[in-house]
Amino acid sequence: MKKRNPWAWIPTLYLSEGFPNVIVMTVAVTMYMQLGMSDTEIALYTSWLSLPWVIKPLWSPFVDLFKTKRWWVLAMQLLLGASLGGVAFTLNANFWFQGSMFFFFMMAFSSATHDIAADGYYMLELDNHQQTFFVGIRNTFYRIAVILGTGPLIAAAGMLQVLLRTKVAYTWSLVFYGLAGLFLALWLYHSFILPHPIADRKQKVNAQEIMVGIGKSFSTFFKKFPVKQMLFVILFLLFYRFPEAMLTKMTTTFLQRPSTEGGLALAPQEFGLAYGTVGLIGLLLGGIVGGMLASRDGLKRWLWPFVIALTLPDLVYVYLSYAMPDNLWIISFCLFIEQFGYGLGFTALTLYMLYICQGEFKTSHYAICTGISYLGLMLPGMISGWLKDTIGYRAFFIVVMFLCAITFIVTAFVKIDPTFGTKEE
Repeated sequence: MKKRNPWAWIPTLYLSEGFPNVIVMTVAVTMYMQLGMSDTEIALYTSWLSLPWVIKPLWSPFVDLFKTKRWWVLAMQLLLGASLGGVAFTLNANFWFQGSMFFFFMMAFSSATHDIAADGYYMLELDNHQQTFFVGIRNTFYRIAVILGTGPLIAAAGMLQVLLRTKVAYTWSLVFYGLAGLFLALWLYHSFILPHPIADRKQKVNAQEIMVGIGKSFSTFFKKFPVKQMLFVILFLLFYRFPEAMLTKMTTTFLQRPSTEGGLALAPQEFGLAYGTVGLIGLLLGGIVGGMLASRDGLKRWLWPFVIALTLPDLVYVYLSYAMPDNLWIISFCLFIEQFGYGLGFTALTLYMLYICQGEFKTSHYAICTGISYLGLMLPGMISGWLKDTIGYRAFFIVVMFLCAITFIVTAFVKIDPTFGTKEE
């Protein structure tokens, strides 16, 4: 049976994986900011939405053992469409915060489950070299979804607010109804286009077998390496993105809050241009170049350059907070540098997780890795708003630069096979 070209489904699959993540983690930040919440409240509440990604290893064996990965991907895309519609429906109600948070949690749970199934499907359908080659492509389209969410999507909400001259909540509800329609379209497309991998078989299991599978997946994961080496693996997954954990929510508010509050006061449309156009170009280049370099020379050869690319470009926020430029192209250029570096740096984390998940229970072990990584994003993110409100944007960005040392320290202790990621002869 002729295999379908991965280009037919990898881009849309990882757009589907990226959109709900950015909606929960970033779009919600902007929406709640426009609805009058403080940075301390925004960081605390929206960071809690990371919890489903943290604990998803607990139900990943169920996804591994029950039904097929393809079935789970399609089912979760339908549920994501329903949760997006739920957010849209509740935003105009008196209980808008409680209602929207409920459906955001539903969205986060569906998205985390979709991540498990999509990543497992990716590993079942592609061989090792294809996985390495397409890691840059999948990360790029994942990040395209992130950029589209933080760029054109927020810009669209801003334009609706100008055109309709109505309540902020009403314009956001229109945006979320549109997103619900998008996910129904993605579900329909994937129902026809996703291949049926031979290894992706429907299995009949009972509750006891699932519990045994959960225990076995955890025990085999933590026995992959000697205790000391496993400790370094966990520390790397937890702290590799520590600077990003502190920056993610605060950079969104920094770019949009008024200058009287220390922000750059970008309008939603300007924010969309800077992140959704210029930032997108930088991200595309960084993600594609990272995947190509790693597939040519192996992850180990490029690990330290990727680490430097991930951390040092964060200096642009120190510059922006002091210079406070009003030239949109200067701001956009700074974001281009930061996004290009992130595209390179994130390639290293994804490949490292693929590296340590080789063998039995690939899907469950990858879910454990991403769960640990999300915990490393969630906990610092919860206090980032309080820290920023306490010391201000300028001092906050300087503190984050010092915290980049954590990424270098945990990377120094990881061990990687020099041949991993290179094409097999």
